[in-house]
Amino acid sequence: MTGHVYAAAQVRVPAPPERVFALVTDWPRHREWMVLTSARQVGERVEAYTGVWPLGFLDVMTISRWEPPHLVVMRHVGRVVRGDGVIRVQECAGGSRVIWAERLRPPLGPVGWLLWPLARPVVNAAARLSLRRLARLL
Repeated sequence: MTGHVYAAAQVRVPAPPERVFALVTDWPRHREWMVLTSARQVGERVEAYTGVWPLGFLDVMTISRWEPPHLVVMRHVGRVVRGDGVIRVQECAGGSRVIWAERLRPPLGPVGWLLWPLARPVVNAAARLSLRRLARLL
């Protein structure tokens, strides 16, 4: 099989887009809101480790579009995660709406496609939980 899988979540937060975008793109602070993930910027790349050592993976990303305070598009270029991720911040009544969407190629070739129906609910739940944690920080 070829192609991509999709995952997405959104949340409303009681803060203006500028404040939300600043937190979303503060890579070292990802550990405060993103489930089991710590991140750092290394030159032009962002490296995020997801998991609990030694069970986890390094997600290497480059920023392919940067439009503060509303949009950051990341290209996942690592060995495990490949594809595109988008975080969009939209102004709305009472604050902002944050949309996090991923378009990825499953790792492990055909095995990844077989496992995706089991992984999808976990990935979506982790994204929703992460965004709820983000909202509490704001």
